[in-house]
Amino acid sequence: MDSSKHIQQFSRDGYLHLPGFLSRNQVDEINEQLDTFIRDQLSDMVAEHRKYEVPGEVQTLKMLQDLQVYSPFFGDLLLDSSFSTLAESLLGEPVVGKTLEYFNKPAKIGKATPPHQDGYYFMLKPMSAVTMWLALEDVDEENGWVSYVRGSHKKGMRTHAATQTVGFSQGIVDFGSPADLKDEVHVPAKPGDLLLHHALTIHRAAPNTHPERSRKALGWIYFGESAQEDVAAKKAYVKSLNQRQA
Repeated sequence: MDSSKHIQQFSRDGYLHLPGFLSRNQVDEINEQLDTFIRDQLSDMVAEHRKYEVPGEVQTLKMLQDLQVYSPFFGDLLLDSSFSTLAESLLGEPVVGKTLEYFNKPAKIGKATPPHQDGYYFMLKPMSAVTMWLALEDVDEENGWVSYVRGSHKKGMRTHAATQTVGFSQGIVDFGSPADLKDEVHVPAKPGDLLLHHALTIHRAAPNTHPERSRKALGWIYFGESAQEDVAAKKAYVKSLNQRQA
């Protein structure tokens, strides 16, 4: 992997696509571990870490949060040097692994992910953070590919407001200008491909309209060592979110 090239591209565009970051055997192992976890340990998770398109219906599972808390396998993945070292290279400083998440868009019913910036949820100063997204199966326009607005990480935080999308409570209110769409890049992916983006990069994902195929992925979040969370603001946000969902 050409680190200097990728650092330059990440700095310029705010995102990266690294095809074949993991082998098919590695992806198969992750999928097997996920299947086992969902079958045997899903009920061990606190309710707020499990999200469904249809509440309580396992076949519509769309998100698992903080997997590293419940499974040594996923804890090791979060701390794995192949991911954390890459994060350190891109952010230019040591990093802290914050969470490992599972994402799915179930066939036919997987809803679109609204355009947003992860940094709005993170509430960091400075905004030193990177999100990684690993495709666990083929991803294309039909089953919910991810799109990035190239260079948007250099233009600051956009205004967000509440959405009706489970798991993605905030979205950019004025997204869709000609400037946004001109710089938007849609990214198809194969199993083992790794997508990465800066915390200020605007991104979204299409709905899953395919009648049979799901769209499964894992997500890593790393904060730079210099990043400090605005604890008071984060608590207020979480409280407001819980009140809306009550």
